[in-house]
Amino acid sequence: MKGDVSRPLSERVREAAVYLYGKGVLKPEIGIILGSGLNDFADRIKNPLIISYNDVPNMEAGLVSDHRGQVVYGKYKGKRVIIMAGRFHYYENRDMDKTAFPARVMVSLGVRRFIITNAAGCVNTEWNAGELMLISDHINLSGNNPLIGRNLDEFGPRFPDMTYTYNRELREKLRSAASEKGIELREGVYAMFTGPSFETPAEIRFARTIGADAVGMSTVPEAIIANHAGREVIGISFLSNMAAGVLDKPLTGAEVNEAALSIKDTFAEVVDLAIDI
Repeated sequence: MKGDVSRPLSERVREAAVYLYGKGVLKPEIGIILGSGLNDFADRIKNPLIISYNDVPNMEAGLVSDHRGQVVYGKYKGKRVIIMAGRFHYYENRDMDKTAFPARVMVSLGVRRFIITNAAGCVNTEWNAGELMLISDHINLSGNNPLIGRNLDEFGPRFPDMTYTYNRELREKLRSAASEKGIELREGVYAMFTGPSFETPAEIRFARTIGADAVGMSTVPEAIIANHAGREVIGISFLSNMAAGVLDKPLTGAEVNEAALSIKDTFAEVVDLAIDI
């Protein structure tokens, strides 16, 4: 990551937020983090302000090709929206501060509602690939946490409660609004593995045993940061494929991106509803 990482994290976050504010990112209400294959949603903002992660102090773009690495800001559906088009994954850097840095910057800019999205493997054998799942809870199997280290008191408490991380009332409203449009949303538990290798069939059996409905390599760090700061969190997983061992076939990253194209319009409609509720 650019910048002197020996400087306090709060100082580096503030510097990035001040830079974005100076470029015109003014008091965003909604913050959206786009997952694999889902970056095209950012194109829905008309006349956007687009800033490369690489231009933001102390932040840089990830290395996954389908993640744009752009901050996209503008008015959308009557609200000020900031979009992180692509994320910096834990498996790219083995550093939770870097992974969660964009979410901390969004908190610092004043985002009150986070819509965090991802492509995930479907663990629940009663569901199907190609569906969308609202995250009701998560299991952190990364072995790490972005709050480890000195607590940033200006962001939140030392020991934040995680019981209501994914806002129940908003989930109910979103499912109801989607149902009115004929969109069925699953609701379940997301488990984060570190990646970048896909999970083994044995790991998927383990995840299912402990209550996971979907698995992926992201989302949890950003959700923890948003919850730590007392912000609303909506998590949306696109179930891009059945997880390892469910079907007798190998998994590929290309499969995830191809599947995302088939759900693009429905995904965008659900995110629109999540902004409106």
